[in-house]
Amino acid sequence: MLRAQDLLATLRVSVFTPDDLALVKGGPQGRREFLDDALVSAHPNLLVLCQTVERVLRQRSALLRQSGGVPSPEVLATLDVWDYKLAEAGGTLVAAREKFLAELEPLAAAAFCNLTRRDDELQLVYERSFSGGLGEALSLARREDLRRGTTTIGPQRDEIAITAGGLDARTRLSQGRQRCVTLALRLAAHAAVTAAAGSRPVLLLDDAFSELDEATTRSLLSELPAGQAVLTTAGEIPPGARPAAVVRLEAGGIVG
Repeated sequence: MLRAQDLLATLRVSVFTPDDLALVKGGPQGRREFLDDALVSAHPNLLVLCQTVERVLRQRSALLRQSGGVPSPEVLATLDVWDYKLAEAGGTLVAAREKFLAELEPLAAAAFCNLTRRDDELQLVYERSFSGGLGEALSLARREDLRRGTTTIGPQRDEIAITAGGLDARTRLSQGRQRCVTLALRLAAHAAVTAAAGSRPVLLLDDAFSELDEATTRSLLSELPAGQAVLTTAGEIPPGARPAAVVRLEAGGIVG
């Protein structure tokens, strides 16, 4: 039976969509998911680690809810078990995220400069939701976790802060520059996965040019790495694109 990590190692795909703007404008969960997806695509063996962290978090949070805020001996003993597992797996995941983000940052910064044709520096900073070791932090947060019935710190609460030219990308950039940030992030992830895997993922550009001006469209096309790419659009083929083949869909059928 083919395992998920085997499939990831067999077929990697980098996807650009108009919805990618949420990577910048949306909440931290989307940025964490982007980072984890790229991390696992580059290193499929880490899929099990991510799944372990998710499972432990579900079990720990379920226990906290069921406790009703009452720290009975049974609850505390079971919390000790889940805290140990979360500290071990979660701490490893956070370290892997931080290392991978450090690899992404210069790649994203270079792509951003090329897309915007400006020298504004793009910075990516991993912000932990805790200080010190995760095990100690979980112990200190236990009373609050019991009161709230949820796990308040850990990899599921961390943030990836993005700034461009010293400005918060989420709140201080124009939508056009925010879109360039998201494109730079996708290009950086594609390059990092290519370097780690030794082969280029398939590029899928799903109507990614629909909201770009012509200058940014041409910059993006010039930035696209070599390799197999599939471009979909509901309008005209973007200026500067030189597709090897064009397939048109009309009335639910393929034309040409």
